[in-house]
Amino acid sequence: MSKTLTMYGLAHCSTCQKAQAALSEHGWTVDFRDVQKQPLSEEERTRLTGEFGEKIVNRASLTWRGMSEQERAADPVAMMGEKPSVMKRPAIVAGEHRLLGWTANVKRALGVPA
Repeated sequence: MSKTLTMYGLAHCSTCQKAQAALSEHGWTVDFRDVQKQPLSEEERTRLTGEFGEKIVNRASLTWRGMSEQERAADPVAMMGEKPSVMKRPAIVAGEHRLLGWTANVKRALGVPA
């Protein structure tokens, strides 16, 4: 059985790179989508926001810190459309799993040693 997942992130993000390498090493086929180079459609952003809620916005990011109060008040769907790098990453969709970040819990859920 091949294990395939979709990962949304940025190609230059070191966390996304580490996650891809570890997942590949543990038998996953990673369909990686660089949200900067291949922007998400409004429908895709709406779906991710529905699945992850407010957590989809990375409030610790440099992008977030550089935003005005008005920009921060925007709807996450619109915000990710304007500034794709504000999305928390990686966002992973694997079967029934919807996982954000590359934490010990995310690794455990995907069978990767933490």
